[in-house]
Amino acid sequence: MNVTRVLVANRGEIALRIIRACHDEGLEAVAVYSDADRSSPYVRAADAAVWIGPSPAAQSYLVVDRILEAAAQSGAQAIHPGFGFLSERAHFAKAVEAAGLVFVGPPATAIQAMGDKTEARRRMQAAGVPVVPGAMAALDDPAVAAELAAGLGYPVLVKAAAGGGGKGMRVVRAAEDLAGALVSAASEAQKAFGDPAVYLEKFIERPRHVEIQVLADAHRTIHLGERECSIQRRHQKLLEEAPSVAVDPALRERMGAAAVAAAAAVGYRSAGTCEFLLSADGSFYFLEMNTRIQVEHPVTELVYGVDLVREQLRIARGLPMTVAPGPLAPRGWAIECRITSEDPANGFLPSTGRITHLRAPAGPGVRWDSGVDTGDEVTLYYDSMLAKLIVHGATRTDAIARMERALHELVVVGVATNQAFHLRLLADPAFRAGDIDIQFLERRADLVDRPAPPDLVRRLAAAAALAEHERRQRQKPAVTGDGNGASAWLAQGRREGLR
Repeated sequence: MNVTRVLVANRGEIALRIIRACHDEGLEAVAVYSDADRSSPYVRAADAAVWIGPSPAAQSYLVVDRILEAAAQSGAQAIHPGFGFLSERAHFAKAVEAAGLVFVGPPATAIQAMGDKTEARRRMQAAGVPVVPGAMAALDDPAVAAELAAGLGYPVLVKAAAGGGGKGMRVVRAAEDLAGALVSAASEAQKAFGDPAVYLEKFIERPRHVEIQVLADAHRTIHLGERECSIQRRHQKLLEEAPSVAVDPALRERMGAAAVAAAAAVGYRSAGTCEFLLSADGSFYFLEMNTRIQVEHPVTELVYGVDLVREQLRIARGLPMTVAPGPLAPRGWAIECRITSEDPANGFLPSTGRITHLRAPAGPGVRWDSGVDTGDEVTLYYDSMLAKLIVHGATRTDAIARMERALHELVVVGVATNQAFHLRLLADPAFRAGDIDIQFLERRADLVDRPAPPDLVRRLAAAAALAEHERRQRQKPAVTGDGNGASAWLAQGRREGLR
């Protein structure tokens, strides 16, 4: 099929990211929006936009029929699912294909195979990919689970067979806690994924979370190195970087070969990610495969010089990837901070309200992928991520310094954010030394449970007020004064309040 128009079945920053990639590829882009997103930046950036329902995702972005109707109404020949929502739902991919449209992603069979964690483990083991010791099937008998746990040795991890993102997951350190963990994990899995099935695997103490980016077209499957994703809270990633301080070229090739084998085992096409646990001794174990583009894909793009979303669009249209054959190596270092409307000092609870002022970082080596702007309303209907702040530098030290500079430039007024948390993390000696693992933040409450300094809050509010005053002054026919007030306040606030 000749694809000229792509519908983006998503919202926010990822929808805007995909719309821009469509335009770079010479394709028209169609946005879909709910009531809450009617005036969002991604809607304005699209060539056409279709309303798909009320604000709750269950009544709009998760309704397959409404997405397909929007595609038909707009004349789109392809659908890109982005990440989240319907992106890893095999039934959605099948429905798109059944409607005679192109699905910009992997085959439904690959999504289905990797979506069931126990099925994925069996396939990976058969393909020679190392997996964490544990069950190869869902467990519905507490006695069988207890016997398996005893054989593995505590601690063990109860995991949802159909899920990810930390939902339906429990660490069990003693036999007497296993039965309760099975029940609570199954209940959470049912609510989150509509499937209560859970399984057991050995809990690996203090590993790193390292993932490998893969890209596959009809002719070849390659990997584009690793991303370090160990900075997590409750299994939710907060900061990612590429490459990893723990991975040398030899280990990169071993992990990359395992990821390529995993993709080949399910007939993968498009961009995808294999997640691994990496032990201090260099042993690694397959966790799962994310059959979609991921939040953290920009760090890979910056160190390998590849536009992964454009590659997805090409592969879906039957074109070969543009990545040249031959060895690939990362160039420089990239770091991504997820900027969320959450209050770290209050258990990372979501913060809602209107963004009364937003000043995005800029300058050399800085990328700002955002779906919000000044005046936008942040609601509880969707994920709390406001933007991805990504930087690139020659070395990890350079990238850290650049990220600190970019975070100092960032001003968000109207909702609480995790900006101050990221600055504390980047300044931490252990983080700077690369001495991290997936339990790092669990041990470091001092980095998490601290409010933003009151002086910072006051200065940012004053800076925003002055910036708004300057904006209004610029709209007048004549402007008096030197116009440097807000800039001076912002600079002083960064120097004194953010450190």
